Amino acid sequence: MIDGPYFWLTVLGVLGTGLVAGVFCGFSTFVMRALATLPPAQGVAAMNAINTTAVMPAFMIVFVGSAVLCAVIGVVTFVLWPESGTAELLVGSALYLFGCFGVTMVANVPRNEILGRLDPGTSEAAAYWPSYVREWTFWNHVRTVASAGAAVAYVLAIT
Repeated sequence: MIDGPYFWLTVLGVLGTGLVAGVFCGFSTFVMRALATLPPAQGVAAMNAINTTAVMPAFMIVFVGSAVLCAVIGVVTFVLWPESGTAELLVGSALYLFGCFGVTMVANVPRNEILGRLDPGTSEAAAYWPSYVREWTFWNHVRTVASAGAAVAYVLAIT
């Protein structure tokens, strides 16, 4: 069994990845569905406001902090190669770093940047909105599953 500081790093990994999974799950299950029911100008304006608010410290500490923590856990696991939980720790780290953080950078953020450059009341914003909702939500589902999978993998590593 993992013990000492390594155990507590993993517990923090469970907490961080689980919190992020919860946020993303909320977006996938009801926030994006609600925004999609609004007229495009209102949906675009609301999502742009959400995207602006999301980069504030409260969420970014958990989101980026979890990525740093997962990287540390992955490196420490690779270097120490513990007797138990090695595969789970490496899988958990990979799921979060690639499936959550990486997907955010290559799939969700670019869509947010395009949406942020659009004036909500324009025909261009109205035309982009349906594909934005569909594609952004798809990639958010991926982030949700990856974050939750990372949390589960870390729990399995410490049990």
